[in-house]
Amino acid sequence: MKAAIVLLIGAGLLLQMCAAAGVEDRSIFPLQGKHVHSSSIVECPNGDLLACWFHGSGERTADDVVVQGARWSRASKTWGEVSPMADTPGFPDCNPVLFVDAQERLWLFWIVVRGHGWQHSILKYRVSTDYQRGEPPKWGWQDIILLKPGEVFAETIEAAFKELIPAEGMWAEYAPLYSTMILEAASDMAKRQTGWMTRTHPTILPSGRILLPLYSDGYNVCLIAISDDNGKHWRASKPIVGLGPIQPSIVRQRSGTLVAYMRDSGDAPYRVLISTSTDDGESWSPAVDTDIPNPGSSLEAIALRDGRWVMAFNDTEDGRHSLAVALSDDEGRTWKWKRHVGRAEARDKSFGYPSLIQAKDGVLHLTYSYREKRGATIRHCTFDADWIKR
Repeated sequence: MKAAIVLLIGAGLLLQMCAAAGVEDRSIFPLQGKHVHSSSIVECPNGDLLACWFHGSGERTADDVVVQGARWSRASKTWGEVSPMADTPGFPDCNPVLFVDAQERLWLFWIVVRGHGWQHSILKYRVSTDYQRGEPPKWGWQDIILLKPGEVFAETIEAAFKELIPAEGMWAEYAPLYSTMILEAASDMAKRQTGWMTRTHPTILPSGRILLPLYSDGYNVCLIAISDDNGKHWRASKPIVGLGPIQPSIVRQRSGTLVAYMRDSGDAPYRVLISTSTDDGESWSPAVDTDIPNPGSSLEAIALRDGRWVMAFNDTEDGRHSLAVALSDDEGRTWKWKRHVGRAEARDKSFGYPSLIQAKDGVLHLTYSYREKRGATIRHCTFDADWIKR
């Protein structure tokens, strides 16, 4: 009965109830008129938090878009002033991702959009060792990541399409098949070397291997940038192929199997897509539907230190007016518990693109894009995993 009542109340009252139950949800900065989107959050070794997002008058076609960030102080429990994180003058800077590696270096990955097209994006990164003094990070190194998916890229796509698309019934002389167009593009060396974009946190394997999840809006497929030398060099995995999988989030099972959950950019039914790897991210099974709804919106899943998994996602098939967190106690086979972080029955608010971490003290931190008619901001929510079950 209590759960049913929660599902029926509006977003504002829900957030008040969350606060009363020990869950906090706050804006990192006041509502404002520009487009702010695609946040990423990370915990510093000293317990502070850093968040970033992109800000501007639009997205890929707005040349004023920059990456901004802010710091949450563990001492004051407040967010500080917004400051610049990255700017390539005259080009949109989008989809930033923060990451602290095993050497406690702070990484910022993001894309620079060329020609106002996602498919032309260049993947950039910068690294800082001076980022914990209560001020914006001081970046010591910056470069681009160039990947060279080989001929196996096209071969893997072709094999997966044969499995996933046994027949494409509609055809016309002036309308090539979807699979034909993608395969032709996959055979183009220049096309397959550009347009790889970030969205979710990297994963560090027990071996020290770093897996950076990437996706392409040009191909509607994903791949993983792999580094076995602490980020000095990167190479491409085989692609994750499906009917529109993008923006993968990777979780590792105790067995070593990697599970990638992805946004659904394909046709109905609109579901979270899933792919697995049993060779530390080198190759991936074709992406297929789960029973988890997805409206074509980003999600993130993480493994907690106690072995449970948490996923943050829009739990609808047709909008971002509802943002949920779900809990699994069987490594993603089932998601038995779910609660809402934001929900607007009137669909007059948008909650999307969650970024999720577990801090050293066990608390979960979630940032997400929030928009209503008065403006937009990035919100920060904190909660304990057991709250999802209560």
